[in-house]
Amino acid sequence: MEPKLHRRVQRYGWDMAVQDYDQYFVPLLRHCSERCLALLDLQPGERVLDVATGTGIAAFLAAEIVGPEGAVVATDISQRMVDATRAEAERRGIVNMQCEREDAEELSHADASFAAVSCVLGLMYPADPQRAIAQMQRVLRPGGRAAVAVWGRRDRCGWASIFPIVDSRVESDVCPLFFQLGAPGALSYAFQKAGFVDLHEERVDRPLCFAGERDVLAAVFAGGPVALAYSKFSPETREAAHREFLESISEYRRGDGYEVPGEFVFMLARKPVLSEAEGL
Repeated sequence: MEPKLHRRVQRYGWDMAVQDYDQYFVPLLRHCSERCLALLDLQPGERVLDVATGTGIAAFLAAEIVGPEGAVVATDISQRMVDATRAEAERRGIVNMQCEREDAEELSHADASFAAVSCVLGLMYPADPQRAIAQMQRVLRPGGRAAVAVWGRRDRCGWASIFPIVDSRVESDVCPLFFQLGAPGALSYAFQKAGFVDLHEERVDRPLCFAGERDVLAAVFAGGPVALAYSKFSPETREAAHREFLESISEYRRGDGYEVPGEFVFMLARKPVLSEAEGL
């Protein structure tokens, strides 16, 4: 897919996914935000950027940690995601956090303007993930830290059948490179290529436990990366796609619910200080 079109698909797709993503996926993925924040070891007073914030889970956690002397900027390519996060911040009375619509590949912030950057399950979506990682490196101050999470290997993510099921019903591939950074060594290579040092990568298996068919279908079709394509399906096409997907995950059924395997890859990396950069 042409990069400009790819970005439009991501922007408007996630605009459509906000409510279902927040209701059905976020509770199952909160642990990814918690792990990224733990890896960053944020300190009071630090300035933090959360890229591809979604509905702001990592950003809210960071805002609490850095406190009133610190600041968090939460960004997302989807305006509706940004609006939802801003509204929730206002509802909670959080004053050390601002929300902006930003493309991860074209961050508007100045060089060396953040102590830490997080990106939780967002690097699968840019047209050029390497460029997005380079942008994170650019906006970090020397010695600053980045922590990210991506989905792992395709064959370790039990819901991966959603992509061929949707692809067979649309004219172009949906997120064809979704699992590329989950391959062994891929995330470390990308961060090293962007100039990061002190890389720490960890791989975690953790299932996604859905209460029933309605929850798993709402999450993967309406609340995830195929939301835009799914929105164009006729009722008949949706029903057929639902049946095919449920059949594909039938082995993970546990009573009325589902326990779907998931693999996650976490990365902690540091931007070198000037003397280190000169020696690279």
